[in-house]
Amino acid sequence: MALLHPFTSLLLLLAVPLCRAANQSTLPPGSLPAVPPLPLLQALQVQAPGSRGWRTGPASGQPLRYMLNLYRRAADREGRPRHGHSLGTNTVRLVRASSHGGQPWAGRWYVQPLTYRLESQPEAEHLLRATVVYLPSLLLAHGRLLCALELAATSEAPGALLSPAAHPRHGWAEADVTPYLVSGNGSTGSLALRHVCVHASRAGSRDSPVAPSHPFLLLYLNDTRAGLAPLAAEPRRHRRDTGMLAHDLPGYLREQGSEKSDCSLRPFPVSFAQLGWDHWIIAPHRYNPRYCKGACPRLLRYDYHAPNHAVVQSFVHQLVDANVPRPSCVPYRYSPISVLMIERNGGILYKEYENMIAESCTCR
Repeated sequence: MALLHPFTSLLLLLAVPLCRAANQSTLPPGSLPAVPPLPLLQALQVQAPGSRGWRTGPASGQPLRYMLNLYRRAADREGRPRHGHSLGTNTVRLVRASSHGGQPWAGRWYVQPLTYRLESQPEAEHLLRATVVYLPSLLLAHGRLLCALELAATSEAPGALLSPAAHPRHGWAEADVTPYLVSGNGSTGSLALRHVCVHASRAGSRDSPVAPSHPFLLLYLNDTRAGLAPLAAEPRRHRRDTGMLAHDLPGYLREQGSEKSDCSLRPFPVSFAQLGWDHWIIAPHRYNPRYCKGACPRLLRYDYHAPNHAVVQSFVHQLVDANVPRPSCVPYRYSPISVLMIERNGGILYKEYENMIAESCTCR
């Protein structure tokens, strides 16, 4: 006897109440709608700040724009990871620096000590790579600021100039600091740097002192908790396999002129704004997990991706006992979804969750 896939069952049970919620343009002041028990929303609720009036705080400006650009290169508008543009990991965390007091400007020179604190990183997140992102050059009205990063000297190791490993986009540079986080300077749970800039200008020209944006730390992490996409993503199919009548069941049914009641994917959009989460979920703006609904055809061929059990069950229903139900319409393939969010401490977090969007249907 076929059972509905748990993901499908949840979606079908929630279809009516969520459709009603989608038609409500406003919510009572100070109230938040209940979070539907969809897998992604349950996973995100752990990260939620908890109140609608929560402010994004320091997660704005250039760090936010940088992470948005990173997200758009890695995922489309619905959050599906782009083929060939993987970040090589399922988690990227932006850590902002805490600056020390004092006057950073001394004549033409700008020197600002910065500390990145890492004590609160979850144990399940394993560091793969760490870089500090900064602007090596900032154009001014009558000149420019030329900047570099130095590893702060400690009792165990002397200071050192950090060489940029790459210039990603829009003038940003990345300096690899992975060795200093796995040993030595990073063993205490923090990274201490100095941001040094010099005002280069023509003789006689003057510019008002402009404080450059603080560099920020990017941690590329492998989060091993359940529900997060593995590092080695499954290859995507771009054409039909040899000998198959169709890539998936909905495509086959459309080609055969099937009715809308046949097994196929159905949309199921959920707005983060409707949940009151749009102040901390940066992208995507909506989540459409989709679901499978409809009657399975009487004849289930092997190239419909239906298992042998479903084929036998269909024959039993038709030829032996009509009380045995026909196979159920359930998702066959899923894709992950990438989410960019603001954390409670004002940091910015990118996470890729696996098996969150139904891509095709089958009968089981």
